[in-house]
Amino acid sequence: MINKIIAFSIKNKFIVSLFVFALIGAGIHAMMTINLGSVPDITNNQVQVITVSQNLATEDIEQFVTYPVELAMANLPGVEEIRSVSRFGLSVVTIVFKDNMGTYLPRQVVQEKLNEVKNDIPENFGEPFMGPITTGLGEIYQYTIKPKTGYDTVYSPMELRTIQDWIIKRQMALIPGVVEVNSFGGNIKQYEIALDPERLNAMNISISEVFEALENNNINTGGAYIEKNHMASFIRGEGLARSLEDIRNIVVENVDGIPILIRDIASEVYFGSQMRYGAFTQEGREAVGGMVLMLKGENPNSVIKAVKERIAEVQKSLPEGLEIQPFLDRSELIQRTTSTVAKNLIEGSLIVIFVLVLLLGSLRGGLVTATVIPLSLLFAFILMKLTGVWANLMSLGAIDFGIIVDGAVIVVEGTVFEIHKRIKEGRTKFSQTEMDEATYVASSRVMNSAFFGQLIILIVFTPILFLTGIEGKMFQPMAYTFGFAVLGATILSLTYVPMISSITMKPAPTSSWFGREEHRLEKFSEKLMKGISRLYDPVLQLSLKHKLSVLFVAILIFGSAIFSFSRMGGEFIPNLDEGDIAMQAFLRPGSSLSETIKRETEIENIIMENFPEVKTTAARIGVADIPTDPMGFDFTDSFIILEKDKSKWVSASSKEELIEKIREKLAHLPGLNFSFSQPVELRFNELLTGVREDVAVKIYGEDLDV
Repeated sequence: MINKIIAFSIKNKFIVSLFVFALIGAGIHAMMTINLGSVPDITNNQVQVITVSQNLATEDIEQFVTYPVELAMANLPGVEEIRSVSRFGLSVVTIVFKDNMGTYLPRQVVQEKLNEVKNDIPENFGEPFMGPITTGLGEIYQYTIKPKTGYDTVYSPMELRTIQDWIIKRQMALIPGVVEVNSFGGNIKQYEIALDPERLNAMNISISEVFEALENNNINTGGAYIEKNHMASFIRGEGLARSLEDIRNIVVENVDGIPILIRDIASEVYFGSQMRYGAFTQEGREAVGGMVLMLKGENPNSVIKAVKERIAEVQKSLPEGLEIQPFLDRSELIQRTTSTVAKNLIEGSLIVIFVLVLLLGSLRGGLVTATVIPLSLLFAFILMKLTGVWANLMSLGAIDFGIIVDGAVIVVEGTVFEIHKRIKEGRTKFSQTEMDEATYVASSRVMNSAFFGQLIILIVFTPILFLTGIEGKMFQPMAYTFGFAVLGATILSLTYVPMISSITMKPAPTSSWFGREEHRLEKFSEKLMKGISRLYDPVLQLSLKHKLSVLFVAILIFGSAIFSFSRMGGEFIPNLDEGDIAMQAFLRPGSSLSETIKRETEIENIIMENFPEVKTTAARIGVADIPTDPMGFDFTDSFIILEKDKSKWVSASSKEELIEKIREKLAHLPGLNFSFSQPVELRFNELLTGVREDVAVKIYGEDLDV
């Protein structure tokens, strides 16, 4: 079978060439459109159920909201784990499902249960809803609304938050791949009425009557339509309050034909702000920002590109003096990661080409073998695109060019050997028919062993394909990508390499400059291989004479390796340097929001004043508009955005050293503890386990006072 494929490829060069060009075209298209990320998304298959009840204490939230939701979700099919967080005014229940249930089936069964559990939650205790369909890599773009120079005092935090919610957030809707835009920071604007108890008592009006009057007089109504002069006129009653004056003029009660208005019983009607449970600071002052959440499974590179295009359009509609500035852009991490992978792949391929040319003694043979590398990668990109495997650091970084070109090296080396053999037999000129014959003889002689060797390599990676959970999500893309590349190299070694070798490997006349140069290269390669052989032959002979000694040394080395391995430290995967720092500042438990804001601004001012490498700092406190991250008031999530060009650093030479110096600078602040991580790593830890640290202790019991 293998010999027939080789013979067909050599005989039908045009057909094989067409397939190669088709491979190049399809591969380039797949490479340009493939899902591109920084690291594999290892977030488990989870659904968050969120309930907001702003004035409810933690114990009541746990008893009347969290517990009924947990109980209702416990018997759903495919549930692996249920965990929850209950805080003042907030309940977040996370239900983890099996991965094979997909994305939307778990949400469907959860929604069916939510319709039932709503009846078990007391009235006015909040209504549970599901969190957005996103993952640990979903926070792709975070930005702030920043006043330009000279406009620092023009816009208040309330006005900035209103602009975020009513201008920016609404225009960011309908972007393909964006599931939600989360707002944080500032004050949510609301209309407030300060009632005068003495006036209420004097006019014999209760607060419930005021509530009812406000509700009934703040609504638009419809009145069908009337026909007149062959035309239909639609009737509409406008009753929505559109200004403070409208609220002041709302009628509460009519006494003897005299209307009692809101202004008659209120000491003041004014713009106020909703009770807030979170804040956002940047560079030592309060700010307002937003976070773009990507739909699970979407291509982050293309989604971020669409987000940036929309941001540029939204920027034009902002009030004068404001601009949108990103402080955490996931595309930068993707670009740095992919550029690192591309750099390593290019350097690796150049090294392989150099070694091949040097050892084969043939420039053409080395280049023919080297062309298998990009063609195999394009073949892998096509299959990755078809199977939904993402291109990232783990999947592309595992490609071994030495293994990929193994089959091609054997075919080309066999062809060179066959040609030299025939030259020694007296043949000086080779027709195309003779080249086809020589290539077929060489390829058919060596390709059987090469094919089964590559097949064994593919079989070795098969167990990785059956990994499940986090391990499967992390390492399966690597196994698939490597397997696709080796499969492509095997097919090319059977078809493309024999075909192109029969065309390009014809001996060049020594009278030409190319022939002379290749002859010199061949002589140099022969001397190099003879030198290596002279060093290796004595070692081989000595090993064959002292078999037991060699066996003993091998066993000793193996035992030493096992002993050393048992004493080594271990980790799941090496940490990816994201380029930025995520810092958590922990205050005394029970600290107020205003106190945390004050301490966080102190921290940011110290960092910005002492470390020029830091481009900006930003911190989230408490919960955002959609509380997918249920934080308390007594700790912060700070993002320290660093200069990516380390040649411009002056305070430290590495991130580890910079973290230590930041820790030293902040050590004099009383009552604060700090933890350092990275933005994506921090989010992954929280979503996977419910805690952000590497080690967590759970305490169970009935009596909280123990």
